[in-house]
Amino acid sequence: MSLRQRLAGLASRLQEPQKVARFQQLCGVEALPSDATADPKHGDREAEAQLAGDARRRGRPLGACGGPQPPGGDLNQCQAKCGGGGAPNGVRNGLAAELGPALARRGAALRRNSLTGEEGRLARVSNWPLYYLFTFGTELGNELFYITFFPFWFWNLDPLVGRRLVLIWVLVMYLGQCTKDIIRWPRPASPPVVKLEIFYNSEYSMPSTHAMAGTAIPVSMFLLTYGRWQYPLTYGLILIPCWCSLVSLSRIYMGMHSILDIIAGFLYSISILMIFYPFVDLIDNFNQTHKYAPFVIIGLHLVLGIFSFTLDTWSTSRGDTAEILGSGAGIACGSHVAYNMGLVLEPSLDTLPLIIPPITVTLCVKAILRILLGMALVLVVRNIMKKITIPLACKISNVPCDDIRKARQHMEVELPYRYLTYGIVGFSITCLIPYLFSWISLN
Repeated sequence: MSLRQRLAGLASRLQEPQKVARFQQLCGVEALPSDATADPKHGDREAEAQLAGDARRRGRPLGACGGPQPPGGDLNQCQAKCGGGGAPNGVRNGLAAELGPALARRGAALRRNSLTGEEGRLARVSNWPLYYLFTFGTELGNELFYITFFPFWFWNLDPLVGRRLVLIWVLVMYLGQCTKDIIRWPRPASPPVVKLEIFYNSEYSMPSTHAMAGTAIPVSMFLLTYGRWQYPLTYGLILIPCWCSLVSLSRIYMGMHSILDIIAGFLYSISILMIFYPFVDLIDNFNQTHKYAPFVIIGLHLVLGIFSFTLDTWSTSRGDTAEILGSGAGIACGSHVAYNMGLVLEPSLDTLPLIIPPITVTLCVKAILRILLGMALVLVVRNIMKKITIPLACKISNVPCDDIRKARQHMEVELPYRYLTYGIVGFSITCLIPYLFSWISLN
């Protein structure tokens, strides 16, 4: 047997859904039979489901795809992804599984994906600590994390590191999402896999963008901060494997990726960093100082968004790609304006490495105030832009606006909505809100 055949056989084994199901069983997750609903012991399942919630749903804005739906939101549901001629990715016989934490002898509630109409299968969790640990791990790759993590760097830690983290994150996520739509491998089949998360089940599987981001972010944080800030090397050497393994294992635990998807995502992310990281400083300086930088930034991100929308039919990944590109463009443009306004002052080279200041009550209170005030303004801006851009895009492109879910499946609506909304959000994070902090002496 040749080396190529051996590698192909290994890849095939690593892609088997049975291995994902086996890992879930080792972690205390198993599917319940469909007739479990008749068991009187399950009479309080609804209360348990409300208590448990869902990790993905918490990470999405109200009314957005995959997020909590407003009253009457069930009237505006997206159809399952077309083009594949069958059930959505990773679904067999139209079923996918989801659960909240349940007692060892109780199942989680049967729930429905408002985007695709998929219904979850009953499942049992016997290990609560692992459930919450991996729920936290998968949140490290969701919108709720990103929309708090990056602003925290800009407002409380180091804007330079924040800008460059966003540059790397945008590139890694964009390439990952586009690669998914090119390779078009389905999610692990259910059964045997138990889908603890079904809100992105319409996306393809290879590579895992959670694993890519879960690798790129901690590695980049270490590369960008070590030498600039004074701290022990062991901190970075502990952070990288812990962060990366937690995010990656959480995706197998949730039933969303095979082992091969995770390995490919990790290696893909490392490859991108090896090629792209040496140019991060050059790109960041161009974005900050060149007078035509905003035009280049906006045009480039818009072209990349249009290209990604032509790769495949509708899925949640298209909107996420436009959101990522819009955020990156807005943050870069906002940083350019803030730099020229003098809102961001970089320390001189002779002051490096910077010393971490002592943690005082005043420091903590100011940091908390900046986060609370800043995030409140971010949510206001996002909601206002959402109210404006969707109807406006529908009107300009002559797409019926009475069914928002179906309207957003059109590139003419989804791309400008996501790009403009999150572009303004990103601009607010790096320019408008820091200007407000400076005005009220909270910077």
